[in-house]
Amino acid sequence: MKRTPARSPGAARALALVSALQQRFVNGLEKLAREQGRAQRFSEVEWLRDGGAHGGGMRFETADGDLFGRGSVNVSQVHYDDMPEKKLSSANAISTIIHPLHPLAPSAHIHISWTEMRDGSGYWRMMADLNPSNELETDKLAFFNALKKAAPHQFDEAKAQGERYFFIPVLGRHRGVAHFYLENFNSGHAAEDLALATAVGEAAIDSYLAILSHALNTAPDASEEQRALQLAYHTLYFFQVLTLDRGTTTGLLVHDQNDVGIMGSLPARVDRELLASWIGKMPAPQDKLLAKLIAALPDRPVCVVDEAVKAQLAAVVRAHYREHPEAIAMQASGEVIPPTVQNHS
Repeated sequence: MKRTPARSPGAARALALVSALQQRFVNGLEKLAREQGRAQRFSEVEWLRDGGAHGGGMRFETADGDLFGRGSVNVSQVHYDDMPEKKLSSANAISTIIHPLHPLAPSAHIHISWTEMRDGSGYWRMMADLNPSNELETDKLAFFNALKKAAPHQFDEAKAQGERYFFIPVLGRHRGVAHFYLENFNSGHAAEDLALATAVGEAAIDSYLAILSHALNTAPDASEEQRALQLAYHTLYFFQVLTLDRGTTTGLLVHDQNDVGIMGSLPARVDRELLASWIGKMPAPQDKLLAKLIAALPDRPVCVVDEAVKAQLAAVVRAHYREHPEAIAMQASGEVIPPTVQNHS
């Protein structure tokens, strides 16, 4: 079966953009691997929504290599052209996370998407955040400066929204050090918004590649303390994604045909005992969610999050929010809750 593309011209333009960003990022990461003399490459994996009748996606993924512990660069287009009763017409996105192996090389998350409703209205979601386990102020400034140049008029609001979205209330801290997020964005000028999404995506990709290259070229051998900080930070990342991230939850609730891809942002290893220490901090019913997530992990102090574990974690999240739909209101928000999240359409 082949993926049937969305009929909307706006969806086609958005898909062309996110596909170009995907190639830009994958090519840059593989070029960096070659320059480092590393063997690691990305593999192409296709998934289909309803056998391709409602689109699907293509992701480039890598894991357990000599440069990246986990990496996923996913592009998708899901549409409902043959289902006029759906409020959602199409959703087009690139969502990518890179977790380098070296603890002095920061992780990065980038998401650019265009969501179009049946009535022709729509909105962009533009997100980029730098996630080091061992922080360097110079990397943070370089990432922010690139995004400010790409979006000078929107930068202050995007930074504020990002800091709201990535704050973890029960731990009193953020995930990541540099946050950029425009939620439900539509200026009313389609061409200008497409250009802004392009500029933000390219700036996030290029600045991260430069930061990563510098880290790999200058970092000494990692110390045990740095590796311990990385494991603790990856555990925090796991916690934030599975208990607070609306994009992850919404994707899992809408369908179960790309669970491994949706969970592609999870790091390779997490600290089970550290996760367990946070259960008592969680409000009900999220304490039950965290306990069930931990139960789905291997029963050992440091847990490997492989594809089988990802599938189990996806099932836990999906079951939890179907049983407790009110808990979705407890998840992160940069500003407003988009209608597609409210209705799970």
